[in-house]
Amino acid sequence: MPQKFQNLHKNKNRSKSSRKWLLRQLNDPFVEKAKIDGYRSRATYKIIEINEKFNFLKKFKIVVDLGCAPGGWSEYCVNIVGENRVIGIDLLEIAPINGVNFLQLDFNDENSKNIIKNQLLKIKNNTQGKCDIVLSDMASNTTGDHNTDHLRIIDLLEQALNLAIEILRDDGVFVGKIFQGGNSDEILKILRRHFKVVKYFKPDSSRKGSSETYLVATGFKAIS
Repeated sequence: MPQKFQNLHKNKNRSKSSRKWLLRQLNDPFVEKAKIDGYRSRATYKIIEINEKFNFLKKFKIVVDLGCAPGGWSEYCVNIVGENRVIGIDLLEIAPINGVNFLQLDFNDENSKNIIKNQLLKIKNNTQGKCDIVLSDMASNTTGDHNTDHLRIIDLLEQALNLAIEILRDDGVFVGKIFQGGNSDEILKILRRHFKVVKYFKPDSSRKGSSETYLVATGFKAIS
C-alpha cells in the first residue's frame, strides 16, 4: 500500500468525514495537477473552464471575487485583466497575491458594501465605482438536511447577486455557484430580469458525483 494511504488509515485522531475528505483529495487528479501547475487549489480549473466557455475575462476588466479564499480564482483573473483590477473578498485571511486587493470582511454587511464601493473607486479611471464581473464560488457549510442546505445555498447566492446588481456596470457578468436538485426558480427570475442571457454550466473539473454547477449571467442591464 502506498505510504500516503498507510498514513491516512493509521491516523485514528481524524474524524470519519476528515478521512473521507483526505482520501478524496489523494485520489483527485485536479489536486495533483494544481500542484504541478502552481495553482493555489483545484478550484482554479473551474474558472478556467467557465471563462473558456463564455470568454468574459479580458484585459482591463474589473473583477470582484466573493468568497475568494484560498485565492485561486483571483490569482487566475489578475493574470488576464491586469494588476490592481481584482478585488478579492472573504471572511478568511489569504496569502497575498500580487495585483489583487484583498478585503477581509463579510460582503453582505452594509458597512462592508461601502468599503467595497470605495475600493472600486480607487481603481484607475474607474470614476463610477463599478465593476465588470462579479464571481461567487461560495457554498455555505452543510447541515446534512437537504432542504435546509439548499435554502442556505440559495440565500448565499442571492446575497451575492444583490451586491452584483449594485456594483456591476452595464453589460456586466455574474457567475455564481449553485447545486442541482433544488428549486432555483426565484433566483432565475431575478437573474433573467437583470441579465440578457442566463445559462447553467458544469465544469469538467467539478468533482465527480458533485451536484455543484454554475449560473453564468451575461449582459447586465441596470434597472432604475
